[in-house]
Amino acid sequence: MRSDQVRLNCGITIPMVGFGTYSYQNDRKTTEEAVHMALKMGYRHFDTAKIYGSEAALGNALKEAFDNGSVVDREDVFITSKLWSADHHDPVSALTNTLKKLGMEYVDMYLVHWPVKLKPWASYPVPNEEDYEKLDLESTWAAMEKCLDLGLCRGIGVSNFSSKKIQHLVDFASVPPAINQVEMHPMWRQEKLREICEDHKVHVSAYSPLGGPGNAWGSTAVVEHPVIQSIARKHRATPAQVALKWGLSKGSSVIVKSFNGERMKENKAAFDITLDTVDIKEIDKLEEWKLMRGEFLCNHTTSPYKSIQQLWDGEI
Repeated sequence: MRSDQVRLNCGITIPMVGFGTYSYQNDRKTTEEAVHMALKMGYRHFDTAKIYGSEAALGNALKEAFDNGSVVDREDVFITSKLWSADHHDPVSALTNTLKKLGMEYVDMYLVHWPVKLKPWASYPVPNEEDYEKLDLESTWAAMEKCLDLGLCRGIGVSNFSSKKIQHLVDFASVPPAINQVEMHPMWRQEKLREICEDHKVHVSAYSPLGGPGNAWGSTAVVEHPVIQSIARKHRATPAQVALKWGLSKGSSVIVKSFNGERMKENKAAFDITLDTVDIKEIDKLEEWKLMRGEFLCNHTTSPYKSIQQLWDGEI
């Protein structure tokens, strides 16, 4: 196995640096151009979701590359997509629709996007008061396992699950989750969650590994932190590379999201820098600050979560 990949508990390997396609600002053409550029730079893991609106653009760009034959074949690429909260009632149909948009026969990984169930019509990012339903995770997960049995995906996992929710899931799952994709960066280190996931051989994949700069809820606090900048100067690297390498050093894959060519190169090169023990210890002492707090799922009387503490089971 290559050093830039990790083997999951379901037996497949995932590239450690992934390319995120979430971006409401960008049109389909911009996304397709970014994916083509990413492929040429060596990115082989592509992350999307129904709610991102990028599945069709990602699929079209990948198919063009496959048909070209000179860059990659389907088996060279790892594709992750996610079950939106309004589709818990029928994950098989949801994944089938995702595959139609992608123009693919399967995805490599299918994740439950949030531990939240919404009414079937709620196909938008921020739910309304009347949109919530009671989450029956056992039924949702049984349908996710069916997606796996039908060959619609090669692995199944979750996103935005706390330690308690991971423990609950592995207690009843016939097939344990292969991945938990969560916010993780030098200022939100997920130490407890990483330990629980390691105990159950669940791979932690980091979204917003730079703190989500450019997102409405994100911040430049990570890359602007004096400790991160000091370590970057020491290694003649960029602050972004230091932040990404920190995540990689913890055994997590990182999902980077930039459509800027220079930043895409910079992010990909993070794998090649080396942080020493002192660097890691300094980063592990930073103050913590969770950025994607999920208030939008806690501000309705019908939501199962009355506070962000409930959503994250006190891990915030």
